[in-house]
Amino acid sequence: MKPTIVLVHGAFADASSWNGVVRILEQDGYKVIAAANPLRGVHSDAQYVAHLLRNIESRVVLVGHSYGGSVISEAATGNTRVKALVFVAAFAPDVGESAAGLSGKFPGSTLGPTLAAPVALENGAHDLYIKQDLFPAQFAADVPAAEARLMAATQRPITDLALNETSAEPSWRTIPSWFVYGDLDKNIPPEALAFMADRAKSRNTVRIKGASHVVMVSHPKEVAQVIREAASFVVGANP
Repeated sequence: MKPTIVLVHGAFADASSWNGVVRILEQDGYKVIAAANPLRGVHSDAQYVAHLLRNIESRVVLVGHSYGGSVISEAATGNTRVKALVFVAAFAPDVGESAAGLSGKFPGSTLGPTLAAPVALENGAHDLYIKQDLFPAQFAADVPAAEARLMAATQRPITDLALNETSAEPSWRTIPSWFVYGDLDKNIPPEALAFMADRAKSRNTVRIKGASHVVMVSHPKEVAQVIREAASFVVGANP
């Protein structure tokens, strides 16, 4: 039986960023759920996804993009139905690490100067957005201009708390993992992504030449293929 594919988006995006990947996987006969990641904090977002996972009776391939990688790594903890993790230009933090810290561990991220003025929230946190005029070049340089502008206008904010919140024990230590990312990612340095893939003992790491941070939007076929590979592993593994 094919596993269910659960997709978790990251910061400055929404579930529609998976549309191209969803179309391909559904054509292949997979049940796909693109979750609405709240982008409020690693622990609370992971709990949100974990509740969703508990209502899925089949085996699961759990996929995260960008900050969504931090979320899936924690959400899968203790769930025996999650059999594979796929990190799509995503963070795979260890205990005590944050997205912001990992992004700054290696040179290359240009996200900081592109952020708009923070929006203050009642709890003392702040919502962060990318300036719309800078969004295409920073976030989606290999996406058609009209689509990138639409993504800029519909971007979902993430809190500064979420980007700086440290992670708990990661599930990538015990669940087989796959990685795919672009070599022109401006949000997370490719060197950082390679470091995390190696540390997680990735079963297969695909680095796509010329791809931006939203590699699932610009290269849905390649990303879907990595997810298929993880799903095939799950089908062939013991229940």
